[in-house]
This record gives sequence, structure tokens and C-alpha cells, in this order.
Amino acid sequence: MPGWSVPVPARPGLRREKKRSWLLPLMLVSLAGMFVLHSPLKDRLLPRTDVVPGEPLPPGASLHPVVAAKMMDLVKRTSQAGITILITDGFRSKLEQDVLYEQGRTAKGQIVTNAKGGTSYHNYGLAIDFALRTPQGDVVWDMDYDGNKNGKADWLEVVAVAKSLGFAWGGDWKSFKDYPHLQMDFGYSIDQLKRGKYPPDDAKP
Repeated sequence: MPGWSVPVPARPGLRREKKRSWLLPLMLVSLAGMFVLHSPLKDRLLPRTDVVPGEPLPPGASLHPVVAAKMMDLVKRTSQAGITILITDGFRSKLEQDVLYEQGRTAKGQIVTNAKGGTSYHNYGLAIDFALRTPQGDVVWDMDYDGNKNGKADWLEVVAVAKSLGFAWGGDWKSFKDYPHLQMDFGYSIDQLKRGKYPPDDAKP
């Protein structure tokens, strides 16, 4: 490359090294942004916009826009309280739900759900799951963890904020409690959703 083969004085050389030192972080940030934009996880956590011209996206084929907005609000508010959460799941297809249902039954692992495909609010874009992230970057499901050192369990602080935003918590269920689970059903039952009923985009939690 022209200009790189000739001797360079010491000070300009240092300046050149400094330029290259910030170039790598910039490239990594750009790559991270591209990963998020093109990751399959994006469609699970945000309303999809990849519709065919003239054909509306079928209701429930991605995270409901109100749920997506409240999810972002939850992340922001808990962060302000010194708690970092990770949204581990959002929209889930019926096939994915069936695979998850078989875990601990016909597949290895422990049972994590009693809901078959089509019987979970995840399958209609009305639910999310969360976990906690420690300052060291570890992802934990420890309901006693107090990362912000305020004498309260971070998990229950997140739940309290989620409830204030209109989410229902799986930890309140009488049977098969699902502690990472948050959902907004907008008053719609699974039977109604199966029949094609779906909350409008401006529905109130």
C-alpha cells in the first residue's frame, strides 16, 4: 500500500498506532450491530417488518408491538435500578414449543413447560422470558441474587417493575410456576387466540 513502505518519523508513527487502536473497537461495534440486525433473535423480540408488499403479517407471528415496547421499558427501568436483565425468549413458534415440551419427556433434559405447541402465549407473541446478568457477564436465574446491594432480591424487583407495566408473572401461577415468564394476554384466552382472535396493535395491557 502506498505510504506504508517508507520510513515514518517516531511521532507520526505513534499517531498511526493510535488511529489503528480505535479502529478495531469501531469495527467490533459495527459487527455487533450487524449481528443484532440480522440475528434470528431479532424477530423473536421485536415486531417483524419483513412483510410481503400488499400482504399484512399474520397476527401473532412476532412479538406484539405493545409487549415489545413494554419489554424495552422493563429493560430500561430495571437498568436504572442497577439491575441488568437479559430477555432470553420472546415469540416462539408452535414447532419450537413442541420441541421444548418434549424436553424431559421424550428428549434429554428436565421438564420446563407443560404447554404444547399452540397453548403458550409465547406462540402468539404475548410473552417473554428473562434472566439476570451479573457484572461479570454471567447469566443467572438466582431468585435470591442481590446485585445492586439494596437488600432486595433483584429477581423480585424485576417482577415488581414488570407488573407495574402490565405484565402477569408466571411465578404467581398456582401450578407449575414459571419464574422467568412474563406475559400480557390483554384479556384473550388461548382458545380465542387459537380461533384467530388477536389483540389490536394499540391494545391496553
